[in-house]
Amino acid sequence: MDNSSVVTLFTLSGLSGTTNYRHTLFALTLLCYCAIWLVNLTIIVTIVVDKNLHEPMYIFLCNLCINGLYGTAGFYPKFLIDLLSTIHVISYAGCLLQGFVLHSSVTADLSILVVMAYDRYVAICRPLMYHSVMTTQRVCVFVFFAWLIPFYLVFLSSITTLRLRLCGSHIPKIYCINHLVGKLSCSASIAHVIIPAFNYTFYVLHILFIVWSYMYLLKKCQFSAENRSKFMQTCLPHLLCLITLLVSVYFDLLYMRFGSKKLPQDVNNFMAMEFLIIPPIINPLIYGFNLTQIKNRIKHFFVWQTSLD
Repeated sequence: MDNSSVVTLFTLSGLSGTTNYRHTLFALTLLCYCAIWLVNLTIIVTIVVDKNLHEPMYIFLCNLCINGLYGTAGFYPKFLIDLLSTIHVISYAGCLLQGFVLHSSVTADLSILVVMAYDRYVAICRPLMYHSVMTTQRVCVFVFFAWLIPFYLVFLSSITTLRLRLCGSHIPKIYCINHLVGKLSCSASIAHVIIPAFNYTFYVLHILFIVWSYMYLLKKCQFSAENRSKFMQTCLPHLLCLITLLVSVYFDLLYMRFGSKKLPQDVNNFMAMEFLIIPPIINPLIYGFNLTQIKNRIKHFFVWQTSLD
């Protein structure tokens, strides 16, 4: 039997206990979403407009901010609508699309952080070769694959979810992800087990590579004051972004493992939303305050605007 003929709508029960303060939550969520757009768009526009920032590190940072807007766009508009509605449902196609956007955004974050780690490795450990290694063509290739590979792997996972025959339509969360849709399947398929396992392994290797690269960089920076300065200014923000992302995703994994019945619904919702709140706001702020060129460019813009007024 075709899957879509069995289930056409999913019900989301994550907001069932928020009736009394739904409008307050709507205002706070809208404010948060506006803040995400403001801080990320500021970094993106600053990098695009200033030709002095058209360097690999800033290009990768620009893509990290674009990915922050992409990922949150898969959640906040639907969530804001649900906050003003008494019925919380999502179509089968919409559920798969939302799951695809959220999964691909997280994995793209890791891919971009990997190329950023490689860029910092070359800049600090091979400074004389930096411009010959990080050419414009190579940077374009890195950016292309940092987006293509996550999209392709998550697309394969979504296809395996689409082929499952479902025996339920209730999702105890505020958004859809492939893992929860898979739990509604009548029977598991080999592909639905193997492909997600491969994806998880692939991105665990990403994390291990980043950790190894920073251990290597720390070792190289021990005996050079100049390299230590480079590390503190450019690598420390990157490391903080990675830690923020991993902690946020870890909370979401805790939700999937221990959520719903063992914790209050408000705690569940916060754990489910954390990777959609903290990294998209914190990442551009970390770089905006730590990278001197970006900070000076933003300051210059606001001073110029003030002088015009």
